[in-house]
This record gives sequence, C-alpha cells and structure tokens, in this order.
Amino acid sequence: MWSYNTDGVVVDAMVERSFKQRFVLDTSLFITEEIRRDEETLEEAIDRLLDLIATARLELDISCYMPPSIHSELTTMLDDRPVSEATRSKLNTWVIRKHPDRYTVSIPADVVYRFVDEMSDRVDRGLRVSEEAVRRAETSADELVDDHNHMTEIDAVISDLRDRYRRALRQGVLDSREDFDLLILARELDAGVVTEDTGIIAWTEDFGLRYLHGKDFPALLYDYLEAVDAVDQLNHKREE
Repeated sequence: MWSYNTDGVVVDAMVERSFKQRFVLDTSLFITEEIRRDEETLEEAIDRLLDLIATARLELDISCYMPPSIHSELTTMLDDRPVSEATRSKLNTWVIRKHPDRYTVSIPADVVYRFVDEMSDRVDRGLRVSEEAVRRAETSADELVDDHNHMTEIDAVISDLRDRYRRALRQGVLDSREDFDLLILARELDAGVVTEDTGIIAWTEDFGLRYLHGKDFPALLYDYLEAVDAVDQLNHKREE
C-alpha cells in the first residue's frame, strides 16, 4: 500500500502512518539483566531504555504508562541500586503515571471464577508442602549442617519450606495489587503489557491483552524508530 507525501514522492504508507501505540511497563522490565548490553551497568541500561522511550514518544507518539503502585515499587528497588537522580528524573518525565480505573473496567466473571479455583488448588499444594516439612523436621536434629551460616538441620528444613511454599502459592499467579493494577490499566488503555513476570504473562490471555517480554522491548522501539528514519535523533540524544 502506497501514498504520496507533499512533494508528490511515493512513500510506504506503513512508514508514513504514526504507530501510536500504548504500553504499560512492569518493574521487571527495568531490573532484568536481559536489557543490558555487554559491560553495561544497570543505570546505563535504564538510561538507554528511557532515551528510546523518549524518542519513540516524540517521533511516533508511542506512550508508555505505569500505575503509581508499580512506580513506587520500582523507585523503592532503585533506592538500593546505584541509579542517579538524573535517570530517575528521566523516568518521571517519559513514563506516564496513571491510576487504573478500577470502577469502570470490567473483568469477565469466568476469569474471577478460575482465579478462585486456582487459588484453592494452590492452598492445597501449600498445605502438602507444609506437611512434608513438618515430617522432615520431626526426624531432623538441631545440629549444625552449615558452620559458615550457623544453620542447623531444622533451619535447612525451614529454608526449603519457604522456597517450596512460595513456588506453590505464588509462582505463575497474580500475587500482588501491583500486578493487578498493571493488567487493569492495560485493559483500560488497550495497551500492550511489557514484563518479564511469568505470572503476569499467563494472565494477559485471560484479560485479552497483548504482551511483550521486557528483554525484547528495547529492540522493538529501535526497529520502530529505524522504520521512520529516527535513529539519528536517538543517537544525537545519546551523544549530548
């Protein structure tokens, strides 16, 4: 499909047309090492990602959103990492914070039904994990098995219980308000979800949402910008 620009030159309509997409970003996108290049620090990776987001906004009208609950979660994580105020300011500038409209966004009853059914099954699995741990603890001695960490056999049983219990109840399921806010906002905006969280990805199908792995998001934005010859603007921004 072709169109003509103001000079009468034939251009590809796909390039001429604005992409105008929306994405809702998860904390995991910024934290994952999958977005880092070789020898790149966390701050450098986040800074490069935000430059991509900024250029995509200016050149293609692609908007990136984040629920305030996710933003708070991310900034708390960044507090424990070497990330400058300049990069944090860039995050606040180019990623739009918006509360999801929980009162008007509808969710099919079948989704809620299956969620309740799944949580009931997970509780049963958690109980079985706990019962196995109790039986192991009965035959364990309160003696050191790890001198370096001062861990006894019973401590080892408790540590294993925590890991297995967490996997049984939380892995692959919506386990926080932040996750729910992310999906509700994406449904409200008809936006794509960008995350590395397998639990969120599993639920995008039930919510009828598009999703993209966080590790693939920078390359996607770069390809979009390359399609409209906006990569030079991005490189110039990085050099400033």
